[in-house]
Amino acid sequence: MKSIDLPKLESAIKVKIPLPSSKSESNRVLIIDALTSGKNHLSNLAEARDTQTMIRLLAEDPDTYDVLDAGTTMRFLTAYAALNNKRKTLTGTSRMCERPIGILVDALREIGAEVKYLKNEGFPPLQTGGFVNQKAAGISIRGDVSSQYISALLMNAPLLPRGLSLHLTGKVGSRTYITMTLELMKTFGVDYEFEDNKITIAPQPYQPTSFSVESDWSGASYWFSLLACAGAGEIFLSGLKADSLQGDARIVAIMDHLGVKSTFRDGGVALQAQPVRGLADFDFSDCPDLAQTVAVTCALTGQQTAFRGLESLRIKETDRIAALQKELAKIGAGLEEKQPGIFTLIPAEKIPESVEIDTYDDHRMAMAFMPLMARTKVRILEPEVVNKSYPSFWKHCELLGIRPAYNH
Repeated sequence: MKSIDLPKLESAIKVKIPLPSSKSESNRVLIIDALTSGKNHLSNLAEARDTQTMIRLLAEDPDTYDVLDAGTTMRFLTAYAALNNKRKTLTGTSRMCERPIGILVDALREIGAEVKYLKNEGFPPLQTGGFVNQKAAGISIRGDVSSQYISALLMNAPLLPRGLSLHLTGKVGSRTYITMTLELMKTFGVDYEFEDNKITIAPQPYQPTSFSVESDWSGASYWFSLLACAGAGEIFLSGLKADSLQGDARIVAIMDHLGVKSTFRDGGVALQAQPVRGLADFDFSDCPDLAQTVAVTCALTGQQTAFRGLESLRIKETDRIAALQKELAKIGAGLEEKQPGIFTLIPAEKIPESVEIDTYDDHRMAMAFMPLMARTKVRILEPEVVNKSYPSFWKHCELLGIRPAYNH
């Protein structure tokens, strides 16, 4: 599919969205399940391509783990293979092989795993060798690059002969994702200590259990944004919990400032439009995947907002800061780095009658700009990128009563 045309919404929003399951939770419990030889009962796993890739690779156990464009899958499987004495080649798409992995590999080598690069130092493809002796039970690792490196190590830590202590140096980003990993491990019987940026896990077995994956808060964020941009209506999002482990549940508090009231009920959360209270400043360090969603929302609701904690966006599926700057400009909005590390979101001045959005092989670019249809006609290029995390996204848009035009 080359593009999808979304008509401008003309009727009031009143819809129930059957959200997909969380990719973040699914990929973590799949690694834990592999570490317990598949003795758990897992249900409601994500339909996301990243998760389905993980399921397939763990089930087939090929000599080469080709993760396609799945960053989480690459990082989690690298640690899993390296620390469990599996000789594997790990590779992916050309973009995947441009995404750094050196910090994780350095940590694995320090622990005692054998990992070598097959092409460019610090990047996939790579090859894991043997793991015979644990050289270190305590290591330091940067906390300001990717929490997935840390989560990848943590999930394997209980089965290491000496356990593992991680000292997180510098500013710790995406802390909520680290906490999610630890709490999921606790669900499967593993105790941990997390104090003063030091995480300690003693050698111990996982306890097989039953686990049902929650709906995806990242996927929910686009529907919050649509309602905020429309300024009227009601949406019910199924399968979400008030006590979620997912860091992107912070969208509830963010959107409370941008025009959306949330009420948790049995089976999910009800959204209602309310007056915009304003959002002057927000730090995305703990929820970087929400930045694109909130940028578009602020642009359409007239909020000049300071964005902080965007460091990791440069190494995602694309350089998300550059991509946002280019696409926001098409609606007369901007994202300007006026101080080092602080970006000012300049709201849209005059939205054109129609707009075409490039997606840069990034699922979140496609979904974050969908809410533009609350104000104008939108063409999204390469819309199939949503398959990475939310394959049913465009079908769910049809529940709004619109008829998207699919252009092949």
